[in-house]
Amino acid sequence: MTIKNLTPDAEALIGLAKRSQVRLVRVLYCDNANLIRTKAVWIDDLPARLQAGIGFPLAQQALTAFDIPAQVEGLGPVGEFRLVPDPATFVVLPYVGETACLFGQMYTLEGVPWAACPRAFLRRMCARLAAHNLAAQVGSEHEFVLARPAEAAFPYQPADDTPLFSAAALDAHAGFLCAWLPALCRQEMTPRLVQSEYGPGQMEVSLAPTDAMQAADNVCLLRETTRAVAAQHGLIASFAPKPYVERFAGNGLHLHLSLWDREAGEGTRSNRFYDTREPALLSDLARHVLGGWLAHLPALVALTCASVNSYERLQPGHWSSAYRCWGLDNREAAIRVPSISWGQEAESLRLEVRCADHSANPYLALGALLAAGLDGIERGLEPGEPLTVDPGAMSEQERHQLGIERLPTRLSEALDALEQDAVLTAALGPRLSTAYLAVKRQEVAFCQERTPQDIAALYFEKY
Repeated sequence: MTIKNLTPDAEALIGLAKRSQVRLVRVLYCDNANLIRTKAVWIDDLPARLQAGIGFPLAQQALTAFDIPAQVEGLGPVGEFRLVPDPATFVVLPYVGETACLFGQMYTLEGVPWAACPRAFLRRMCARLAAHNLAAQVGSEHEFVLARPAEAAFPYQPADDTPLFSAAALDAHAGFLCAWLPALCRQEMTPRLVQSEYGPGQMEVSLAPTDAMQAADNVCLLRETTRAVAAQHGLIASFAPKPYVERFAGNGLHLHLSLWDREAGEGTRSNRFYDTREPALLSDLARHVLGGWLAHLPALVALTCASVNSYERLQPGHWSSAYRCWGLDNREAAIRVPSISWGQEAESLRLEVRCADHSANPYLALGALLAAGLDGIERGLEPGEPLTVDPGAMSEQERHQLGIERLPTRLSEALDALEQDAVLTAALGPRLSTAYLAVKRQEVAFCQERTPQDIAALYFEKY
């Protein structure tokens, strides 16, 4: 794939932008710290940028969440990459006037995909899946807290303290919800359920499944939209994994994945995870994906739970998957097989990854899940029997007998596991894996002498 002249799609996009009275287009990318960076293009310059891209220093892919550059060979002040907008990702932003956005992919100055680009990594993994005649569908659940500034030791206070699943929270934030949900829909995201969650000020929204690349884009768009609309209503929206360390609940990003026939005709594609001949309805393919995930889970969490703050959430008894195991509707398992929906049995069967949060770059997290799942498929890995109890309620000896291990308890442990995982580092490639590990180890060092509450405050408005 190389950069080419303007396509008919790009020409149509420029016409659409002008008809929509867009004057400014933000070209977005998600970096290794999972911060969404951008440069904005004036509409008259968009045709040139669609063809030639926008220049960024190579060092951008070495930045931590705290804007401190990690030391990575080749990612310093010398050299540039080009961020080339993808016309298929164009959306008008409903929460800011005369503005749209596009996601970009990173290219070298020679016009080929840059090896340090997270979006290119997910694209490669989707192509590997396609070689098996498979395509991923990904749904997602997003938890976040609504807060206000506080004049206290901790600078944020919950915007409400209503009960779990209460209508009172929906009433308290009716103005925000009535602006936020239509804003999601106008960007072609499809909300399914909205509810107050376990913690004070905590909300959750689930999005309908879509293809893997669109799902990753949606993670970014949802967070940007939520934070912007909340600010317009005098609120701070935080997707940080454990915004209040002393409280029970954390914020998860639950990823629901299924694999479907890729080349079947419209309306005839089937969910390859669904098999009525099996007691749990899980096909051999689904079991192999499960086996791959479980085999690589200690390394995967370095990419799905990607902040120092994440490991305050991954605790036993917190419904956030502290152990490497799977189960049917077991919310303490790292991987859950949710109950199927009545009347939509085949369509609704999927695997849920619970050990993920919004500090994860979604392109890296989903790409790594596909890589681990493909390893399970290609090696025929089996996940063992589902766990039917809370693993935290078992004795150490019982867990040992069943091969149930504690997930990494610190980001540094997860990074060690990732560095030693030959399958995942090979999938990422040496440039991306080296940069990612360096960025995350720099974040660990930055937080080393800080208390958990100080770290929570640092991350509160990053995600």
